[in-house]
Amino acid sequence: MIRERFNQTGLKVTPLGLGLAALGRPGYINLGHAADLSGDYDVEKMEAHAHGVLDAAWAGGVRYFDAARSYGRAEQFLASWLRARAIAPEAVTVGSKWGYTYTAGWRIEAEKHEVKDHTLPVLRRQIGESRALLGGFLNLYQIHSATLDSGVLDNREVLAALADLRDEGLVIGLSLSGPAQDKTLLKAIDIRSGGAPLFGAVQATWNLLAREAGDALRQAHAAGMGVIIKEALANGRLTARNDDPAFAARRRLLQDAADDAGVTIDALALAAVLAQPWADVVLSGAAQAAHLASNLRALDVVWRDELDERLSGLVEAPEQYWRTRGGLDWN
Repeated sequence: MIRERFNQTGLKVTPLGLGLAALGRPGYINLGHAADLSGDYDVEKMEAHAHGVLDAAWAGGVRYFDAARSYGRAEQFLASWLRARAIAPEAVTVGSKWGYTYTAGWRIEAEKHEVKDHTLPVLRRQIGESRALLGGFLNLYQIHSATLDSGVLDNREVLAALADLRDEGLVIGLSLSGPAQDKTLLKAIDIRSGGAPLFGAVQATWNLLAREAGDALRQAHAAGMGVIIKEALANGRLTARNDDPAFAARRRLLQDAADDAGVTIDALALAAVLAQPWADVVLSGAAQAAHLASNLRALDVVWRDELDERLSGLVEAPEQYWRTRGGLDWN
């Protein structure tokens, strides 16, 4: 993969990146996550496992890596890998996020796995934690799951602090969630500080089941923002692991299209996102090197209008999609 301009941010990224949400903590909502970690949650073993997947990503050409304060020890695992492999800061682009605090205590069964808080004290604490671990590798710092009802985009103290971080050299972004992703993003596009846009990047969910943010993402990209797509595989629902009887007909449709393209379902689903002209980075959330290798095959798929039309019936209503996602089990 070739590192390309991350729109107008001044950073460079590869079309596929690696997200560490499923690698930095014992529990996550991806289908089959427990099997990926083999039920062994010893910290040193999980760190070694994460390093193995990161090695596979590096060998496959991935140069964008995504973490967050709430992803357990993801920042720590990424930082120790970067140091152990003597990777230069200019060779990679690293993004992280603030606004959620990990609260599961390294357990699968937890009352709450993460707590959302978009206040200024949390920003100040978490940027310090991220910088202590990632140092000069940190390029992009994002509000984690900004929504209109969280009020973060109306918090003048927080916005001013983010503007200060921007002026210090960080690209400031926001990640989105929920059926109103588009409305949140359109509001963020218009926020300015010091005569310039505050947000240089956005990370949003878009996949073959959830396309509601597409037009807003196009507008964000046209405004100069870098666009990162997360959950391109819908937390495993767009993979061979989805054995939900209610999804059987759609799975057959996906499998037939994937067979015709000569790839797996996951690679086909990722290719659909890579084909969007406004998508700068599409994240793989793989927690196994073998799954990452399958994901990378998406780069070989030639996406055609016929494929898009063939799979257009997969789209779910936004409320249904996010309700289903909210019901996925931590495992």
